[in-house]
Amino acid sequence: MFKKCLVSGLALLMLSLGACSQGSQTQSDPAGDNADPLVVGAIPDQDPQKLQRQYEKLAAYLEAELGVPVEYKPVTDYAAAVTAFKVGDLELVWFGGLTGVQARLQVPGAEAIAQRDVDEQFHSLFIANTESGLTEFEEISDLEQLKGRRFTFGSESSTSGRLMPQYFLQQANVNLSDFQGEAGFSGDHDKTIKLVEAGSYEVGAVNEKVWQKRVEEGTVDLEKVTVIWRTPSYYDYHWVIHPRVEEQYGEDFIARVREAFLNLDPNVPEEQEILELFSAGKFIPTQNSNYSQIEEVGREIGKIQ
Repeated sequence: MFKKCLVSGLALLMLSLGACSQGSQTQSDPAGDNADPLVVGAIPDQDPQKLQRQYEKLAAYLEAELGVPVEYKPVTDYAAAVTAFKVGDLELVWFGGLTGVQARLQVPGAEAIAQRDVDEQFHSLFIANTESGLTEFEEISDLEQLKGRRFTFGSESSTSGRLMPQYFLQQANVNLSDFQGEAGFSGDHDKTIKLVEAGSYEVGAVNEKVWQKRVEEGTVDLEKVTVIWRTPSYYDYHWVIHPRVEEQYGEDFIARVREAFLNLDPNVPEEQEILELFSAGKFIPTQNSNYSQIEEVGREIGKIQ
């Protein structure tokens, strides 16, 4: 009888200690195994299949680094990415300069935390169908040669495919009404390249890094489409994080996410692949104030109210 009582007492004691330990762990570790997933998104600036592969690999890396589940959720267009961030359906988003500003203005406390090394001096390219007769421009004033041409941008909310190209066109006294018919909006950089290559439009504005990557892959017919102008530099793509993540995963979580990007190591094959997919040598810190020019131009052309 004594042994039975002793065993029962010890069993109850162990259960009690286990319950206390589990409760203590749950309180001190909000980012444990039972945490809700960190939902990652991106503006759909390229072919969706390429983006799916890119962000699935990034999600796996972040999950291992942060110790929380990470889920990539694609969106249909640029505006949808901004809206999803505003309502909290996306918590960490790869935005272009313009969409990043639009999103942060709607979510007080949202932070730009990291960008690629190439994004502090980013460029757009103007490409032309070779049958257009256009050759490489030397000066911004040469953009006047585009008057009367069939011209397409990328997405209406793209920084590199619309906002900054339109800004530089205006500096050369070229307005949207100066093109033949209405200016087009292809939807993304890959589509712009193909439309100009096919001759559907004589000229288009594209993201320099997407262009370079497609040329390296051999998917651009350089006998049919060529670069005629490279814009001056500007700040562009960056990661923006929702302030509510600190409530979900802890007060140091935003700093940890930033460090995860900064720690991507080109000497580690799996991490080098992620950097290559982003056309980056590395990620570097950034901050909201870096995009003041983008906000100013956005307001000037009516993309930010």
